[in-house]
Amino acid sequence: MVMNTADLGLPVDVPSTALFTDHYELTMLQAALRAGTAERRSVFEVFTRRLPDGRRYGVLAGTGRVLDAVENFRFDPDVLGFLRERRIVDEPTLRWLADYRFRGDVWGYPEGEVYFPGSPVLRVEGSFGECVLLETVILSILNHDSAIAAAASRMSSAAGGRPLIEMGARRTHELAAVAASRAAYLGGFTSTSDLAAGFRYNIPTVGTSAHAFTLLHDRERDAFRAQVDSLGRDTTLLVDTYDVAEAVRAAVEVAGPELGAVRIDSGDLLLVAHRVRQQLDALGARDTKIIVTSDLDEYAIASLAASPVDAYGVGTQLVTGSGHPTASMVYKLVARATTADPDAPLVPVAKRSTGGKTSVGGRKWAARRLDADGVAEAEVVGTGPVPAGLADRQLLVQLVKGGEVVAREPLDAARDRHTAARANLPLSATQLSRGEPVLPTEYAHGRSGS
Repeated sequence: MVMNTADLGLPVDVPSTALFTDHYELTMLQAALRAGTAERRSVFEVFTRRLPDGRRYGVLAGTGRVLDAVENFRFDPDVLGFLRERRIVDEPTLRWLADYRFRGDVWGYPEGEVYFPGSPVLRVEGSFGECVLLETVILSILNHDSAIAAAASRMSSAAGGRPLIEMGARRTHELAAVAASRAAYLGGFTSTSDLAAGFRYNIPTVGTSAHAFTLLHDRERDAFRAQVDSLGRDTTLLVDTYDVAEAVRAAVEVAGPELGAVRIDSGDLLLVAHRVRQQLDALGARDTKIIVTSDLDEYAIASLAASPVDAYGVGTQLVTGSGHPTASMVYKLVARATTADPDAPLVPVAKRSTGGKTSVGGRKWAARRLDADGVAEAEVVGTGPVPAGLADRQLLVQLVKGGEVVAREPLDAARDRHTAARANLPLSATQLSRGEPVLPTEYAHGRSGS
């Protein structure tokens, strides 16, 4: 199947996403079909009950990928053959799946927006059967991408405007690396080392050489000469294979004061960066920049704020969510019709068991209340009518209408939105010290209509 990706605008072959799901989604469907309840109009919502420990805000990422996944959720003959061979569902269910197309509506926070505990970041409406099948693929995308984007946002804030390079492809699954690069760019990174991400999402790609290139040559100077001859004087030379001071001297002698940058990948980065800056200036390479790598996270980046570092390269900590690899989002049924009649009223439903996994029933709206200075002061989530004072502050927008995607946008639009949303939060949002969410979530209960 061929589709046009919004971020790149080029045709890319995309296989069915129908098996990116859990076995029990299909067995629930089969039982609901047999019981006559599969066609009941239903409302599912995606939210998180809490932010990762110490985080002040979440970042919604992956919405664009969710829209692609929903569009490509098709049970083609090969998929149906697999389900039949494994006897996962019966023949009536297979016939239902053969005609499956999501024809419902999806509303959600725009991608790049910040969120808080209880924020209904995505709302999926349609029949129970068509909505329940989407649970796993939606959660797998949003949980991964939002975790990476939140880490990227914290790192971007800590970097204080200095460029950030995403370079974690070798630290995660090859496909997850592409999604991670997309989420990192949304969260404030400026480029990636991953060419697949550059191709698919039009993210700027960068890279020059590794230690292996230096070790290949008889002398470090020979490696520098080969790289400069090939890539030009404005390249970035890796200077910590042997002795950093000697390498910096050789780098400037080979490339001249026009040398683009040097990269430091080991040692006490704060101390080494100061020494390298002094040496570069003394050698006349005052415009040569310093890039540091080596297992950085937001705390390490913040500790280098007063250093003469010009850019950071981040890998492992970024693609693992800096200690929080999931956003812990859930996909819950919050309202359903009393019968399969399309005009049957919706009734709120919610899990009520003990143990901290309760939820709030009813189709919800969300709005962000501002203080007198225009700074966000609360996330308000409610059912029923929206208070007049919040009507123009609503957060959910329609993404899919009658099964058709209506809100695709370039990745840069989501990136810009996140920058603006973060800037609209109280200053304490950017603190790296542990604390509660920077905005409280308030619930406004009303009658939940259909």
